[in-house]
Amino acid sequence: MSHKIAVLPGDGIGPEIIEQAVRVLQVLELPLELETAPVGGAAYEASGHPLPEATLNLAKAADAVLFGAVGDWKYDKLDRPLRPEQAILGLRKHLGLFANLRPALCYAELTHASSLKPELVAGLDILIIRELTGDIYFGQPRGRRTATDGHFPGAEEAFDTMRYSRPEIERIAHVAFQAARRRRGKLTSVDKANVLETFQFWKDVVTEVHAQYPDVQLDHLYVDNAAMQLVKAPKAFDVIVTGNMFGDILSDEAAMLTGSIGMLPSASLDRDNKGLYEPSHGSAPDIAGQGVANPLATILSAAMMLRYTLQQAEAADRIESAVQQVLAAGLRTGDIWSEGCRRVGTREMGDAVVQAVKAGTSKTTTQS
Repeated sequence: MSHKIAVLPGDGIGPEIIEQAVRVLQVLELPLELETAPVGGAAYEASGHPLPEATLNLAKAADAVLFGAVGDWKYDKLDRPLRPEQAILGLRKHLGLFANLRPALCYAELTHASSLKPELVAGLDILIIRELTGDIYFGQPRGRRTATDGHFPGAEEAFDTMRYSRPEIERIAHVAFQAARRRRGKLTSVDKANVLETFQFWKDVVTEVHAQYPDVQLDHLYVDNAAMQLVKAPKAFDVIVTGNMFGDILSDEAAMLTGSIGMLPSASLDRDNKGLYEPSHGSAPDIAGQGVANPLATILSAAMMLRYTLQQAEAADRIESAVQQVLAAGLRTGDIWSEGCRRVGTREMGDAVVQAVKAGTSKTTTQS
């Protein structure tokens, strides 16, 4: 059976890194139907909106979405609904993508690239699960107004609303407990229950759901302590579950433990495991078109797509093994380069992964 994949390259380095991920997928010779559409700033330039109806319809009809990156400083003065970043928020909302999975692994070859001492990150393997469609990013009401109370009545003020419903917390908690059950059996729920009513509710609901998973160890950390512990003793974590805003921040912190955010893939899933797959980094317009961006996070995101949505675990293993082989061979893009390694660009790194996948595929075919 053929699977339809919506390929949305986006802005900045998005087209460059997506190109390499697509090349890797094609060499696997799976029954995939890839269709490309504009999104973000590129879509705004073409049609006046960052998420055109045709692009949204393609994403809805597809089995999975492979997404590059969106955003550019030149769009910062646009009205907020027209900014490129609204495209990814819109896709999450319209596709019901509530569970964001961000694995943070430190490859043995990249311990030197981490901001921390090698002994703190060697063997690091964390999974951060971020609730994606609620919290202060989507809560209403929001806007600007003239203050009628507070410290400065009559002054202009801006406001956003943090809110979570019980079903939203329950469903992300189930995803997290099930993930922990498949891994090392430990879940850390991150909140700010000592200050925020929203996160006292979060903590209460997660604790209630825990009763259905007695085989999983649950602990709770305030977000400020969690941020500190990620730097102090990152290997103490297994699975972390938290809200939209805290997850946004903590997953980027975890990225630097691995050596570069250019190494971090991510999956955003609905209740049926249909997903949008993207690198955790942004569009990096300052290096766009230079051929120096690291495509590995995008390539690894494609592997996650094969594993979680398309149920092609063997193909996902081939990609992940190929990436490890390329790193072991000493190839590095600038963000993970060190003395003694060979610095390569985006295309050359893609070439190396393609060749490693081909070699792995040939070996598997011969053995079978």
